[in-house]
Amino acid sequence: MPFHYEDLIKLLLALVIGGCIGWEREYQGKSAGLRTMIVICMGSALFTIFSISLGAGGHTPDRIASNIITGIGFLGAGIIFREENKVTGMTTAATIWVTAALGMGVGGGYYLYSCLGAIMVLGVLLILVPLQQRIDRSNQSRTYRIVCTYQQQTLDHYEKLFHDHHMRVYRGLHSKAGDSITGNWTVQGPVPEHEKIIRILLQDTGIREFDF
Repeated sequence: MPFHYEDLIKLLLALVIGGCIGWEREYQGKSAGLRTMIVICMGSALFTIFSISLGAGGHTPDRIASNIITGIGFLGAGIIFREENKVTGMTTAATIWVTAALGMGVGGGYYLYSCLGAIMVLGVLLILVPLQQRIDRSNQSRTYRIVCTYQQQTLDHYEKLFHDHHMRVYRGLHSKAGDSITGNWTVQGPVPEHEKIIRILLQDTGIREFDF
């Protein structure tokens, strides 16, 4: 395989693109940061360069390129995990996926598309954060756990409290153990309403344990 200076340019461009996206992930404190994104982008570019060179000898270069997607899928799956009542890591996993695509574009010689794609990805990751936070504040999901002394009654009055604040309530497991009764709810609604409910429940002397 002869050396081409254009391939060196491709690797350097992949390093820059991966570094820019990785910087944003590192700044946000995500698990896949600067070095990870650089290696993914450069690795995808290298695989694409190799597949093009192998294809010149009559082989099928698409096999190597298609396997990049499969490998990145396994890598992205390791980033996603469940935390309490929500799934985290989806954005980072998707960023890994698109960074590999940008690396493939660079390796294939599609410099303009790759640079424009990188700019758009950075725009989504940086500019849309305030909008995402605003949406989250308007409809946030929280899990409430209340433990009270059992006094021959259920915890329906707490569920009514959630409804009175115009929240969406999903009833979880309710259980009784000894002289205690425990209720679990997943509640969705605006953050200010959550804060009002929490203040009310913190002042309730009948609650023995309260997780929120």
